[in-house]
Amino acid sequence: MKKNCIAMLLAGGQGSRLYALTQNVAKPSVPFGGKYRIIDFPLSNCANSGIDTVGVLTQYRPLQLNSYIGSGQPWDLDVNDGGVYILPPYQTSGEKGSWFSGTANAIYQNIGFIENYDPENVLILSGDHIYKMDYADMLREHMEHDAAATISVLQVSMEEATRFGIMNVGEDGYINEFEEKPKQPKSDLASMGIYIFNWKKLREYLIADENDPNSSKDFGKNIIPSMLANGEKLWPYHFQGYWRDVGTITSLWDANMDMLSPTLINLYDPDWPISARSPICPPHQVGTHAEVIHSIVTEGCEIDGHVENSVLSPSVRIDVGAKVLYSVLMPGAVVEPGAVVEYAIIGENTVVHAGAHIGAAPDGSEDWGVATCGPDIEIRAGAKVAAGAMIFTGEEV
Repeated sequence: MKKNCIAMLLAGGQGSRLYALTQNVAKPSVPFGGKYRIIDFPLSNCANSGIDTVGVLTQYRPLQLNSYIGSGQPWDLDVNDGGVYILPPYQTSGEKGSWFSGTANAIYQNIGFIENYDPENVLILSGDHIYKMDYADMLREHMEHDAAATISVLQVSMEEATRFGIMNVGEDGYINEFEEKPKQPKSDLASMGIYIFNWKKLREYLIADENDPNSSKDFGKNIIPSMLANGEKLWPYHFQGYWRDVGTITSLWDANMDMLSPTLINLYDPDWPISARSPICPPHQVGTHAEVIHSIVTEGCEIDGHVENSVLSPSVRIDVGAKVLYSVLMPGAVVEPGAVVEYAIIGENTVVHAGAHIGAAPDGSEDWGVATCGPDIEIRAGAKVAAGAMIFTGEEV
């Protein structure tokens, strides 16, 4: 069953910098943008790009993610000669099983799966980025330039470049140097962590890397530098468009706010739909006392209060006299009468009881941040949760 290109989606990250939101779930399954979960974006990109074989590498708390992906039907990835496959770490007879020890090791452990499809190329993706990309266009450039690897790059400011892996290119346009978070960057081309490799080449480097006891088993730290050192042809694919890594609370909140602006990322484009496994809910309801301003409101929501510049996931309830401002409410969240939620993220099925106040508007202080409540929390009536506070499941507030 030979394929030109299959995708391997790294979706096992703990997402430790999302704190309470990933206490019990993997980062790619965190709700996003009202209707979606983070993993919907790379899965939809694969389907829209004509890549119908996707291995999803899971690790940290995979139950919800596995259930959500299922057969891949919402993304049209339930095909007979391909499909979407959940690939957890495993052990063979006589070996000790262990978690993936790095991004390269995760692919190495799944060489057998990849070889079932005998692909010419393998696309490596991350499960925690929000963007729309035509991987077929990237693959075309990869093949036209006879590259051993093609790395998607995004132009950033020179100030931001110190936070990324930076690709430097020669006069011929090929990558000639990789710098990990350089203090004095030589270029503004930041790696997006999206790669296409010639499979035969990658297989050689994965095996050599696995046998190196000093390796971190990582693409950015080991595989790519090794390929450069050996003179392999590495091509930069220049991506033009919206892309955001949602690995922190602030970046997740920012990206949700970006969803309110179709000029940044258009979710209404019929030629590039972002698909999701949506719950069966009734239409949303807006009561006579409600006021909704510049917000995303999804199915099943009941709104009788004031909602402004916010993102409401399915089955959220905002009672009379409640206010929700510049906030993200995940599925099943409830804000009772007189409660205020501002500049906050409220986890799934969390209840903000009457008169409570979560978060605060930016005041320019170093202590300010987005207030965050994990899932299944009861915020008691009249409680005050400060800006930047983090409430974990199981805590009493």
